[in-house]
Amino acid sequence: MNDLGFALRDQLRAEREALIAAYCAGRSVGSLLSGLARVTDRLLRRLIHSNGLPPGIAVIAVGGYGRGELYPYSDVDLLLLHEADLGDAATAWIERFISQLWDLGLHIGHSVRTVAQCVQEAARDVTVLTALLEARLIVGPRPLFRRFVAAVSGILQPHAFFRAKQLEQQQRHTKYQDTPYSLEPNVKDGPGGLRDLQTVLWVARAAGLGRTWRELARRQLLTREECRMLIAKERVIRQIRAHLHIVAGRREDRLLFDYQNAVAGALRIHGSGTRRASEVLMQRYYLAAKAVTQLNTLLLLNLEARLFPRGDEPAQVLDETFIARHELLDIVDEQALERDPNGYLRAFLLVQQHPELKGMAPRLLRALWHARFRFGRRFREDPRNRRTFLEILQQPQGVLHALRMMNQWSVLGRYLPVFRRIVGQMQHDLFHVYTVDQHILMVLRNLRRFTMAEHAHEYPLCSELMTGFERHWLLYIAALFHDIAKGRGGDHSELGARDARRFCRQHGLSKEDTELVVWLVAEHLTMSRVAQKQDIADPEVVRRFARLVGNERRLVALYLLTVADIRGTSPRVWNAWKAKLLEDLFHLTRRQLGGEALPLAAELEGRKQEALRLLRLHAVPQHAHEPLWAELDVVYFMRHTAEDIAWHAREIGGALRPARPLVRTRLAPGGEGAEVLVYVLDQKDLFARVCGYFDSRSLNILDAKIHTTRHGYALDTFVVTDHGRAYSYRELLSQIEHELAEWIAQARPLHEPVKGRLSRQSRHFPVTPSVYLSPDERGDHYLLQITATDRVGLLYAIAQVLARHGVNVHTAKIATLGERVEDVFLIDGAALESPRGQLQLESDLLEALQP
Repeated sequence: MNDLGFALRDQLRAEREALIAAYCAGRSVGSLLSGLARVTDRLLRRLIHSNGLPPGIAVIAVGGYGRGELYPYSDVDLLLLHEADLGDAATAWIERFISQLWDLGLHIGHSVRTVAQCVQEAARDVTVLTALLEARLIVGPRPLFRRFVAAVSGILQPHAFFRAKQLEQQQRHTKYQDTPYSLEPNVKDGPGGLRDLQTVLWVARAAGLGRTWRELARRQLLTREECRMLIAKERVIRQIRAHLHIVAGRREDRLLFDYQNAVAGALRIHGSGTRRASEVLMQRYYLAAKAVTQLNTLLLLNLEARLFPRGDEPAQVLDETFIARHELLDIVDEQALERDPNGYLRAFLLVQQHPELKGMAPRLLRALWHARFRFGRRFREDPRNRRTFLEILQQPQGVLHALRMMNQWSVLGRYLPVFRRIVGQMQHDLFHVYTVDQHILMVLRNLRRFTMAEHAHEYPLCSELMTGFERHWLLYIAALFHDIAKGRGGDHSELGARDARRFCRQHGLSKEDTELVVWLVAEHLTMSRVAQKQDIADPEVVRRFARLVGNERRLVALYLLTVADIRGTSPRVWNAWKAKLLEDLFHLTRRQLGGEALPLAAELEGRKQEALRLLRLHAVPQHAHEPLWAELDVVYFMRHTAEDIAWHAREIGGALRPARPLVRTRLAPGGEGAEVLVYVLDQKDLFARVCGYFDSRSLNILDAKIHTTRHGYALDTFVVTDHGRAYSYRELLSQIEHELAEWIAQARPLHEPVKGRLSRQSRHFPVTPSVYLSPDERGDHYLLQITATDRVGLLYAIAQVLARHGVNVHTAKIATLGERVEDVFLIDGAALESPRGQLQLESDLLEALQP
């Protein structure tokens, strides 16, 4: 490095240190970020001026640097834009220039492209397009820069950009467990972080609706109060991120335990007798992040309404307070909740009871947000409100979603003041990675998953036990209160049990149910402690534990709560060793209490017995079913009726490993349509190939159950209809058996799907397609949830996209509710291992779902 290089490096260091010192002394974070960008601008221009800039090259700032913001250790993102031909001299200049920047101490992220290459890359990758949107010319020919800006603007489609950024945010939130309350949050990319704010502004900018919060307020996309809060919360998170860089001495966006006390000190935050300074800092961050998630939701809904106007569709009146319009729950007018305070809770109940609703309208969310301070003692003691809260817990679906929404919009903590005390409260230990409130909701999530067939493969025993457990919602109450007394001092189990008893009495639970809930909260740590810290091979240990438990219902409840609790602390805490210890203790205690030697839920055992009765009616030999059943797991028996199980056993018989595909059919229940059984050695793209056959025959798939046996055979069933075109379904059954077996055996290539027409009702009341991809609990597979308007060929279109991406389907739950399809797939594949691959899969699926 020459003398000029040393001088520039020293000048850069001095100016950076001066800006950081001024910020630490009290100057605004905005002046720090813009100041660091200006210092970098000057350095680049001086360096280029000294070296000379080859003709036809423009140096352009992109990303955050293009926005005019640099955090102390952020990357300096540069685009070196050039004309079509880049000669040897220019190439050498670029290599020398980038090397000099690194020598000066800058962290450079750079790309070298022509305008055409920029357009090509931006069209393929929305992240690149977003970075180029914020391009700013540093040095170079302005006409070239203008051509570049025009070309990028030319490919920007606001509607497609909105959907892409929406998917990107959804994917990013999934990566961080959909919560801003991680104990070591990422203040840039995590939910409620700076990226959520930038996403809103990027979408608004692409739509031509504004580039700042004040511009959005002028266009009535947010109120003045919301605008003030956004600016204030953005400033809080910016300050934390800036100090995090300074404290870490490098680019670091995770607010790790190692830095929390130092960042708190830099922000002049002090602790108290009961709280550390780091705890005060984190609660300040969580409150800011929570506000950002709330306002991000509101603004994206408002932007979606502007970009995708739906006209004046007639509203469906649900009651005197609520209506449904555009698949969203709304209030009849601005004063509706003031007239009907019970609506503050009933809104969440209605979303549960109407699965066709995708959420709440901005007007309703605003009303909930602005009314969060109106929940008083009178509201909480109202018997109608208490009944509504219990109804929310007792619903067959949407319980977790409702409680998460209630917490997100500050309703849950206002209704349960004891819960409000632990919102955003940290847990300083070696295994909890969530705040207390988020841990409680994770435990509830795990309990809810035990009730769902699509999650039965994760922990089969828990799914079996939950199937036979009456009044699941009692476990949800125990989960709500099991850690609710943390941070008060004293035994949180004992204090939480008192809170739980008070809640149960106030909400009218029976004495038996109250005692179960209170006992679970008081003893929620006991089973884990006995399993992990005592010798369960000692009969006396098991006898003592059995005496404490008392009966089988309590044992089942405690086991389910314990598994859900441990799994809810951290993805890394649960392991096979802990699972085996708990399961062994459960089985030993169950036998001690006189329960079943083999732990099968009563409902599943009854289903098997009924299937055996049906087999006897068909004169099937007594033990003929056993080889097949030995290869089937709990998930299979949960998903099939006794009639299905008996039919499969009868048709497959002793042919456990047939050389050719086995295809059998029967009339579907009610006689409208055909039920098809496919049994064959599992193979690549089998699901797509079977769906392709039905598509080629214009048969609509109404239902599908996909299952793989323990010995690697696909045992799949489909219900199909031809909408009454066949003269006789019996002829159709024979045709399917012959043709489909040949189709699978020949392994035909996948053809293009037929675009089926929508029904008249679907055209007037379309279902907005949605795709949601999330990892399962073990991280080995992904759950793919799809909602769309039904049509012929839809499932094949989905299956073909999965096959094109090399995605394997392990199980599928296909549900057709009138004109609405709700499908859940358990999948894996190499394409799911990268965020870009996931995003491309989701985008392709959304395209395939379009009518």
